[in-house]
Amino acid sequence: MSQISDPSQWQSWLKMVPETDSHPLAAILTDVGAAIQPEVVEELKNRYMADVGELWQDFLAGKPPAIGDRRFSSAAWQSNPLSSFNAASYLLNAKFLTAMADSVESTPHQKQKIRFAVQQIVDAMSPANFLATNPEAQQKLIETKGESLTRGLANMLSDINKGHISLSDESAFEVGRNLATTPGQVVFEHALFQLIQYSPSTPNVHQRPLLMVPPCINKFYILDLQPENSLVKYAVDQGNTVFLVSWSNPDKSLDKTTWDQYVEQGAIQAIRVAQQIYGQEQLNMLGFCVGGTIISTALAVLAARGEHPASSLTLLTTFLDFSDTGVLDVFVDEAQVARREKTLGAGGLMPGRDLASTFSSLRPNDLVWNYVQSNYLKGNEPVPFDLLYWNSDSTNLPGPMFCWYLRHTYLENSLKVPGKLTVAGTPVDLGAIRTPAFVYGSREDHIVPWPSAYGSLAILNQDRPELNRFVLGASGHIAGVINSPVKNKRSYWTNDAAAAPAKPAAKGGKASKAAKAAAALPDPDSWMAGATEHAGSWWPQWAQFLAEHGGKPVKARASLGSASHPPIEAAPGRYVKVRAD
Repeated sequence: MSQISDPSQWQSWLKMVPETDSHPLAAILTDVGAAIQPEVVEELKNRYMADVGELWQDFLAGKPPAIGDRRFSSAAWQSNPLSSFNAASYLLNAKFLTAMADSVESTPHQKQKIRFAVQQIVDAMSPANFLATNPEAQQKLIETKGESLTRGLANMLSDINKGHISLSDESAFEVGRNLATTPGQVVFEHALFQLIQYSPSTPNVHQRPLLMVPPCINKFYILDLQPENSLVKYAVDQGNTVFLVSWSNPDKSLDKTTWDQYVEQGAIQAIRVAQQIYGQEQLNMLGFCVGGTIISTALAVLAARGEHPASSLTLLTTFLDFSDTGVLDVFVDEAQVARREKTLGAGGLMPGRDLASTFSSLRPNDLVWNYVQSNYLKGNEPVPFDLLYWNSDSTNLPGPMFCWYLRHTYLENSLKVPGKLTVAGTPVDLGAIRTPAFVYGSREDHIVPWPSAYGSLAILNQDRPELNRFVLGASGHIAGVINSPVKNKRSYWTNDAAAAPAKPAAKGGKASKAAKAAAALPDPDSWMAGATEHAGSWWPQWAQFLAEHGGKPVKARASLGSASHPPIEAAPGRYVKVRAD
């Protein structure tokens, strides 16, 4: 202890720190074509050692460290000097490693990958994740006389058998019993999807029905959780006749399915059936996440064939322009995509559990380590939470479809370029989609950054930008979308001034329509600066938009389906209940 409190001893220890040239992290960075300037490493090292010295001095003086991290906010951490010192030491180490990653000189993509990898290590090494260094878990172990550890081990073994960490009490929910309970019938099915038509809940409905296309990466019932937070039920209660695509959970029989088939035999087929059943050429349409990319591609294909079946288009947290894919970019480069194409391009399945692990890694403290601590170290049972139950109910993807999607959108961003891609035998031009558009983004979305969702306005209705409407919601990719007025939570932003027609472009230029539309569109920061915040849910804004484009009121039909498409089974149908292997 006398050596620790002696400043001269600190000076001798500083001389023992490895020189920059021999620093192990520097050597690793050199191997991947990255580097950190020696003077930067020295500065970071000296700052780190100074911080450690100050922390030690405070510890010896009995001064508790200031810890603002919520992982260490409980009394068990704060009141135990050794635990609080351990947490503070960890945070210093994390700060140093993160600063090293931020100081790397490399390509932006390589730097992002290094930063992501370092953050994964930093989060995994938290003392809160280990029984030996978690005072909360130790305290509970003593209080329960070992029962918490027994329960924790049982929870861990159960999750190993299930193949995933339990985020919710999975026994509390069942699809069709207390999830996805909005009444309706399956009125069409083939190998790729079932089409559900929901029963009306109002005496009159809008003339044009609403077709919902959810993401095929997840199951549709995120849009129909429980009655109080179901977007499907809300749309039905607003007087819409709702059709919804329930994608199948692919097995080996579908392992060669392509993106073209998802568009032609999926979205376009769903449009055809809804048109036939309801006798309307035009429908309001909605796409969520990948579902929005699929339905937009389908509408572009139909536009090239001379068909315009959309009375309106709603896109929820959807990429059309993949210029900025956020943190997901770390998983996409030529080498990684080529590796997927080699193993899955000609056939095979991308397992749902791998996709789920990828998305969990984007928020490891919230979706992994939080539950390791609670379920395993403390022996707690996870509480019922419908959204997290859905999050664990993953789906597979056909390899060819997945590989096409990775290369042509995330890697090459070709979908937004008119005519560059051919889908279902037809050149694709998203700019040919000319229909009123309601585009929604979530402010804290880590899957589809909201400026990317906003970027769809430069692609759709390029000659008539006043047909586009953008709404920004609070929270993230899922919680921002599933924000029912019943609970009156969060907020959203609008900017009506930004929806005004763009000024005409200067004559003589050869820029494309898309380029001119993008130039006329206010940048995301400018849009946000002029936006107005509103308390509560954005759903009523969307309901009003649907009503404006739904046609006149007509009497609701007493029966579902039609003579050519009779009901097959009650909603939610069989497909959504199939679990991924």
